[in-house]
Amino acid sequence: MKKKYLVALIPALMGANDVLATPVNSINVSGIQRVERETVLSYVNIAPGSDVSQEQLNDAFKKLYTTGLFSDVKFDIDGSTLNINVSENPIVNKRFFDGNDKIDDKMLESEVQLAPRSIYSVAKVQEDTQRILNIYKRVGRYAAVVEPKVIERDQNRVDLIYEIDEGPLAKITKINFVGNEHYSDSDLQSEILSKETRWWRIFSTSENYDPEKTNYDKELLRRFYLKNGYADFRVISAVAELSPSSESFLITMVLEEGKRYKVNKINIKSSIGDVDVDGLKKELEIEEGDWYNADKVEKSVYTLTEEIGKKGFAFVEVEPELNKNMQDGTMEITFRIREGARIFINQINITGNSRTYDEVIRREFRLNEGDAFNAAKIRASRRNIENLNYFSNVNIQTAPTNDRNKADINLDVTEKSTGFFNVGIGYSTVNGALIRAGVTENNFRGKGQRLGVDVGVSQREQDYNISFTEPYFIGLPLSAGVDVYRTETDYQDESSYDQAVTGGRLRFGWRYTDNLSQSLRYTLQQEEIENVSRYSSIYIQNQEGKYIDSSVGQTLAYDRRDNAISPTEGYYLSFSNDVAGLGGDDKYLRFDAKSYLYYTFFEDYTLKMFVTGGYVTGYGNENVRLSQRYFLGGSTMRGFDSSGIGARDKYTKDALGGNWMVYGGTELTFPIGLDEVGIKGRGFVDIGTLGKPDDVSYDIVEYSSSPRVSVGFGFTWMSPMGKIDIDFGFPVVKEDYDETEVFRLNFGTSL
Repeated sequence: MKKKYLVALIPALMGANDVLATPVNSINVSGIQRVERETVLSYVNIAPGSDVSQEQLNDAFKKLYTTGLFSDVKFDIDGSTLNINVSENPIVNKRFFDGNDKIDDKMLESEVQLAPRSIYSVAKVQEDTQRILNIYKRVGRYAAVVEPKVIERDQNRVDLIYEIDEGPLAKITKINFVGNEHYSDSDLQSEILSKETRWWRIFSTSENYDPEKTNYDKELLRRFYLKNGYADFRVISAVAELSPSSESFLITMVLEEGKRYKVNKINIKSSIGDVDVDGLKKELEIEEGDWYNADKVEKSVYTLTEEIGKKGFAFVEVEPELNKNMQDGTMEITFRIREGARIFINQINITGNSRTYDEVIRREFRLNEGDAFNAAKIRASRRNIENLNYFSNVNIQTAPTNDRNKADINLDVTEKSTGFFNVGIGYSTVNGALIRAGVTENNFRGKGQRLGVDVGVSQREQDYNISFTEPYFIGLPLSAGVDVYRTETDYQDESSYDQAVTGGRLRFGWRYTDNLSQSLRYTLQQEEIENVSRYSSIYIQNQEGKYIDSSVGQTLAYDRRDNAISPTEGYYLSFSNDVAGLGGDDKYLRFDAKSYLYYTFFEDYTLKMFVTGGYVTGYGNENVRLSQRYFLGGSTMRGFDSSGIGARDKYTKDALGGNWMVYGGTELTFPIGLDEVGIKGRGFVDIGTLGKPDDVSYDIVEYSSSPRVSVGFGFTWMSPMGKIDIDFGFPVVKEDYDETEVFRLNFGTSL
């Protein structure tokens, strides 16, 4: 559109250098169509009969022009008459968006200012064009082009069209870390949300550049280092460079890791009388001799606050004081307890959650309206909300009220996508070629519910699963869920039969503390032993057919690991038991226990020690069926084939499982110079033994309860297609009839 330039013609009133005022007896306004004459005069603010200076005319001109009503304004004084001539800006008749496939009209309409029947101006069009471009930048399309076009209509109206070329998504082609000496680039990339573009991430948005996501990545890196002892860590800079084509980004993060500190002394000091300082030490999450861990320090602050509050001290503040010795890398932590300000929470205001219900967020707060204000509980509330993983940004601010003893808490969140589509293709020596696909929604209907559908198909096994979990059942911190599944497995190689299981499960779970949890379950399923070879063991032929299994069980778990996915420090303990016989065909009691210990030394070497055990027995003159027994070998007891250990038919060589088992070992994971691609080496020693089934005879069964031992080495690759384990195992203590294997490849089936 041709641009008009506005001109104000203000002649000299009394000569070039005359600054005296000129009398104006009348005012004439011309050029107006929609705007009333009185409206123009109200902005000019000059009354007939007054003396008008050039400064007044300039001021009047500015006021008229800044209204946005006019594209041109001219002043002229003819004798004692002031002539005001204006050209009105046109009215927007219709507004269109053309070429926007990725962003719908409603989103664009909510951002632009010019709407039908509004006053058109070039400045407003330019502002709206920039707003549209900003929308596209927020979704990663930095190469988008917006060209406004105007079609003139009668009666001083125009149609406005925004022609949009959305351009490609600006992908992250490379993420560089500078200054990371103790952790590899691949270690750090696994901790952040932004990912480098790869062809297999066709269903992921993690490779799309987003400045808010990059800012949050800085916070994630800070948490990671502070959790692992680097109390001085900081991100010096995080720079995103846009390519000349505006189609890709290079992100460079400059880090300063600093010293790693170990806690050598912990003190608790209180300025409040009647507080048993010595009695509080057992409540701390962190101990002397531990590496500094900011998460554990924060949890200790919260725990101390809670314990002191139980003793009647509502207004307390617990502040951790860190005294670092950079020479020897030690730290003394002092938890200082003092009386806090006597302020109560007035209101908790939540904004930004257009999809997620308020109650889903409010239940994560560790304080309520009317409670005493407590900074530690506010920080814990923020961490809980962030851990929901529903929001890309969580911002909590406190605001004063008219009552100096009360304060508001204002929470603003930015929602993000909570649905995931997972797909994987691979090969395993256990299951052969396999493919898996699944859809998961972690915030179903905005109520914090989890819904998942998963399908896996391989040469050996097919499984189908639908699951639903309600994290706050009947308004209580009690998770409830239901699973419906079907599994078909080929056991021809081990035991000459196929198995099909169809069933469902009800689940309930709760937490006693952050580390201690318990869950209950009820399972009802039909198991079918089919395609039994006529040459198979008599003990397997006797179990051919369909059976109903109705059981109830529980699991009590204590988890002190630093990370549930890739632990490097801490331990995990669990105890489970199941009872079958609430109807159905099976009657058995099952008991299982697990213990894992993790310890990292030299910063990159992680030692895992573990022991697991189980026992199952029938009751009411019922024996334990094949599908409920324990089997060892393959991924358990590396170096032995699947079901390679335990009772075996002398003639058919079919594995029969056992009624009890003990399996343990130790494993050392270490770097091999391939951290950049996510590959680590490991060495292991496995020890295990398997009990004999109750209903088999030694006459036709080979069996020994003596322990088996294997040693070996392997590699773990956190590949883009999932986790891949490669193991080479060598039995050093075994029985002649045990079946062994040296090489095993296990392919993770989800991204």
